[in-house]
Amino acid sequence: MIAIADYGMGNRRSVEKALAHVGAESVITADVRDASAIILPGVGAFPEAMRNLERSGLREQLVERAAAGVPVLGICLGMQLLFESSSEHEGAEGLGILPGVVTKLESPRLPHIGWNLVSFSRASALTEGLGEAAAFYHVHSFACRPADASDVVGTGEYGERFVSVVERDNVMAAQFHPEKSSTDGLQMLKNFAALAAALVA
Repeated sequence: MIAIADYGMGNRRSVEKALAHVGAESVITADVRDASAIILPGVGAFPEAMRNLERSGLREQLVERAAAGVPVLGICLGMQLLFESSSEHEGAEGLGILPGVVTKLESPRLPHIGWNLVSFSRASALTEGLGEAAAFYHVHSFACRPADASDVVGTGEYGERFVSVVERDNVMAAQFHPEKSSTDGLQMLKNFAALAAALVA
């Protein structure tokens, strides 16, 4: 059972439906303490999201579960929240699960909305079966800047080359919306579900 973290932000139902489409069971919940795998979705502003995670008790739970080796997948804003801080609006500290910061995407036109090719720089369980590159649906104005280049799995280009997929041990994330990214996005969710199932088998 995959827990979709519910802190009031993010298209949780779309993620739930996409998981069901690939044969994975999930539940939308604010209690992920017993989850065998977690998806952290997100749409909106980073500071508000962190306040909601704090209020719901999910901040502490997410950090603890990630440290315990539970597979975690961040989606869109959910990816950004995994890092140490963001400069969005008044700025805010993040979950600090991954080293690095989030700053404005260096592009003359923001937000970045639409399909964008993501090139994969290394092998990852998350991108298995997707080849060397695939197109995904992005909606964002900020980009993650990982402190460790080895965490980077895939990059896209929009004004600058930006990090679109990361993975460190059991923690992985995508800047785009796999649940809105047709066949390749569904393959990524299927890969995550298979990874989660293998770890609890």
